Amino acid sequence: MIWTSKIHMVAADARTAITFALYPGQASDTVEGRKLLGGIGPLPAPLHLVMDRAYEDNETLQLPLDFGFIPVMPPRPQRPEPWPYDKAMYRRRNEIERLFRKRKGFRRIFSRFDKLDLVFLAFLHFVLIVEALRYLTSANRP
Repeated sequence: MIWTSKIHMVAADARTAITFALYPGQASDTVEGRKLLGGIGPLPAPLHLVMDRAYEDNETLQLPLDFGFIPVMPPRPQRPEPWPYDKAMYRRRNEIERLFRKRKGFRRIFSRFDKLDLVFLAFLHFVLIVEALRYLTSANRP
């Protein structure tokens, strides 16, 4: 039996990954996402945390509130008590999706050439550094 891996990532924008981790493909997104958020911990200023609808359960919604984040996530349509959310802020989620798309532009990432998780994560770090350098060099051009 072959198990695949998933990457969970917390990103600030289309260029900046704050933290990420590799998890087994059979692991629950919400449980692993809570672990990743728990590693960040509380921040001094309240920030918006735009999350995918997959992280919509009560426990995952409470964790950002405990850390002082403002969660921005649409409730599922069948939810008995839906909450309001900032739709304009949620539209900015595409910035984070662009970070994932750029990462998958490297063939070695999307096809998972590396069999060892350590080597795969090392190359992922390399890709994020390359993307940051590309941005910095293009931003400094006249």
